[in-house]
Amino acid sequence: MPNHLFALMRDRMPANDRTFIETPAVGGGVSRTLTYGDALTLSSRMANLLVERGVQPGDRVAVQLEKSAEAIVLYLACVRAGAVYLPLNTAYTLAELDYFLGDAEPRVVVCSPGAKAELEPLARSKGVAAIETLGTDGTGSLMDGATACPSEFSDVERGPDDLAAILYTSGTTGRSKGAMLSHANLASNAVTLAEVWGFTAEDALLHALPIFHTHGLFVATNVTLMAGSSLIFVSRFDAGEMLRLMPRATVMMGVPTFYVRLLQHEGLTSAAVAHMRLFVSGSAPLLAETHDAWAERTGHRILERYGMTETNMNTSNPYDGDRIAGTVGQPLPGVTIRVTDPDSGEPLPDGEIGMIEVSGPNVFKGYWRMPEKTAAEFRGDGFFISGDLGKIDPRGYVHIVGRGKDLVITGGYNVYPKEVEVEIDALPGVIESAVIGVPHADFGEGVTALVVRQPNATIDEPAILKALDGRLAKYKQPKRVLFVEELPRNTMGKVQKNLLRDANKDLYARAKAG
Repeated sequence: MPNHLFALMRDRMPANDRTFIETPAVGGGVSRTLTYGDALTLSSRMANLLVERGVQPGDRVAVQLEKSAEAIVLYLACVRAGAVYLPLNTAYTLAELDYFLGDAEPRVVVCSPGAKAELEPLARSKGVAAIETLGTDGTGSLMDGATACPSEFSDVERGPDDLAAILYTSGTTGRSKGAMLSHANLASNAVTLAEVWGFTAEDALLHALPIFHTHGLFVATNVTLMAGSSLIFVSRFDAGEMLRLMPRATVMMGVPTFYVRLLQHEGLTSAAVAHMRLFVSGSAPLLAETHDAWAERTGHRILERYGMTETNMNTSNPYDGDRIAGTVGQPLPGVTIRVTDPDSGEPLPDGEIGMIEVSGPNVFKGYWRMPEKTAAEFRGDGFFISGDLGKIDPRGYVHIVGRGKDLVITGGYNVYPKEVEVEIDALPGVIESAVIGVPHADFGEGVTALVVRQPNATIDEPAILKALDGRLAKYKQPKRVLFVEELPRNTMGKVQKNLLRDANKDLYARAKAG
């Protein structure tokens, strides 16, 4: 039995001298190129090192790294070694990492060189066997150790149902959940997307996404590997830099913020993007006005798709065909989407709004060490209950109209209100809070906190924002804190966040206009 995921990638790799990842020079630095041959050799060395550090099939390798070509090679090494890759957001604080390391129990943790001194005591307390470092310039203990290891590695046998990765996600209550993704989950989705989006070895993908997230890692990188194409790695999004590099690319994947910022740049013209083949948007809702403005300015219609951490990609607007603003397209080949009554679970006719449920080879295996939660999220016939509300129109296009859960998606990142509310509620002078997402042109949704103060309390917005700094990752922190006399509740005492969203739906539009 081969290593299911990596065997498919290897079979599709071009000649060893073809570019896999190019990291352009920044600020007078030197441009770096990693070929497919380099990636094979280095991933062999890294896989050998992981085995030396005690990694066995099924062991977790937790990675909190800034973006680099070597970090992607480490992902490949983990797959080849039979390990379970666990990417962690670089913004996570030690308080947040305490939970992830305790829950996942990784054998090895890899972090940036500057983070090791602070992270190592925590990792050791959680039973981590080895802590390695990897810098954005390719230095660190991981690279030092790998250099001394053999350049050949016999890939560990892994079947379609064996785990390849765990990505943590959350609900509106309770702790984060580890979504278990198998070799088949990742492989099937990458092969499908490469085909339906027309990827070939001649493509170059302009990549400014983070690589700890489904979008930047499993969509962008895996699709590239399955097509034998190349990546142009940009550490962070900058509209001017993206336009400078775009002539060397054929495809760009981004979150809505990318497109909003590019539309604000005078260098965006139809001539500047005439050579581009495809623009893809996801991870947050793309406003119809952004879609239409992009088409008018560039002549390209953005391809919007719909996915989740638990399912990878579910639907896509067509590569050839009508890309309809405000929809996320049709189900991908092999994926079945149905809309059901949220209470009874009975299927609803096309056009009616209900709960979106998904079935297919892309759907995850369940939540790490949470069998009861896993059972609650699946129907008896295997359909996964997404938590998203939507409908299917007569042409088969899926429309997302809301969320059964109160998840906020800001700039492509998931924010779970309870995490923020717990921190705010603990502050002196606060009775309670409710966190919602409000439409925001740049970020899809802006994290917004509604707070009820204790009588005579003087705590204000700057004080709350200052208190949250360092307690939560930056993207989770509210963009605005508003004060209310009370939170609206239904007869069961549940806060009616839909009313709060309706009352503040124009908050950021008003702020911009003002």
